[in-house]
Amino acid sequence: MLFDPAVYYGDRETDLAMTRLFGGFGAAFYRAYEAAAPLPAGAAVREELYNLYHVLNHANLFGGGYAHQAGELIDRLLAEVV
Repeated sequence: MLFDPAVYYGDRETDLAMTRLFGGFGAAFYRAYEAAAPLPAGAAVREELYNLYHVLNHANLFGGGYAHQAGELIDRLLAEVV
């Protein structure tokens, strides 16, 4: 029997956002994904919101450039709602 303690049910966009946060896959992967299951409007903005959590966590743990990256993400997200 296999037990995965990290299994969850969530928005597929969170997983895709995480793939881009730390380097991502090749462009062919994202083209194929989009062809098979197009993302709804606003996905690019939600990607930044989903990744903000991880960047803030890294800023808390490691400081340095992550705090700067978090600030940039926040500025871009705020620009979307102003």
